[in-house]
Amino acid sequence: MSGTSSKEDSNQPTSDSRTRLTVVVALAANLVIAAAKAVGGVVAGSPALLSEAAHSVADSFNEVFLLAALRRSRRPPDARHPFGYGKERFFWSLLAAVGIFVMGGCFSVFQGVEALRNGADEKPSGYVAGLIVLGVALLAEGASLARAVLQARREDRGLRDPALRTVVAEDGTAVIGVLLAIVGMVLHMVTGQVAWEASASLAIGVLLVFVAYRLGADARTQLIGEAADPELSDRIRQRLAEEPEIDTVEALFTMKLGLDSTLVAARVDLVPGLDSERVEEVLVRIKGSLAGTFAETDHIFLDVTDRSAQEARESPAATGERGGA
Repeated sequence: MSGTSSKEDSNQPTSDSRTRLTVVVALAANLVIAAAKAVGGVVAGSPALLSEAAHSVADSFNEVFLLAALRRSRRPPDARHPFGYGKERFFWSLLAAVGIFVMGGCFSVFQGVEALRNGADEKPSGYVAGLIVLGVALLAEGASLARAVLQARREDRGLRDPALRTVVAEDGTAVIGVLLAIVGMVLHMVTGQVAWEASASLAIGVLLVFVAYRLGADARTQLIGEAADPELSDRIRQRLAEEPEIDTVEALFTMKLGLDSTLVAARVDLVPGLDSERVEEVLVRIKGSLAGTFAETDHIFLDVTDRSAQEARESPAATGERGGA
């Protein structure tokens, strides 16, 4: 089996720079908002506001994880990691999901349960301070979310970038969480029933746990070796089948190595009559053609075999099921 590798998409550094700026903006907003929510929550004695403070602290830690992902995933291949460090992006995104679950979701649920058990004593001035803090937080989180969504729409890779996807999920969840906290606090103020604010805190916790689960599931799938998109796999198979020297494409395997990096391994049967020298030339040309056509396929391996197509089809990965293409 022989392989080839090409350079990553030249647009990646520019895209990463924009993503880094988006993450830094989100980090700055969350640090300021977390401090304001924490002070306001303590002064007001508001469980919903304290839950939102925990949410913002979790988001701040997660942005640090995402900045580490952006930096470490761009390291070039070396002897220990010949396919590069692209999956660092997925690993740090998984840590961010764990952070949302533990620091945000679990603490919010705890605050809600404690408020239901022990109640909460809030003064009118506390309500006003809390609502002002939440109003400012809503504006800041909304601005950060708007920037992230705008970048996702402008980028070709969009929400395929786990760092950008995490920021959008965090900011979107933050906006919903702030709205829930505002509703809970207002209803508590009007009715005098702490159950409203406690319920808001519980709802924020459940929302964070759900978002953390979805982000964690996506990162897990990519870390254990997710196949390329079926559409890309079909196009690669079709492109190989169109080569005049290829008789049949017996099996095709793909795996995402990073955001813009995909490994392609194909088992092909060449037409009869090609000598060894000619075979080498054909394989080099075909690999170059694939790399030129599909920029993300930067690791291509072709295996020439006389094994029957029927035998190759018996492999689960060759059928296009999970884990194969």
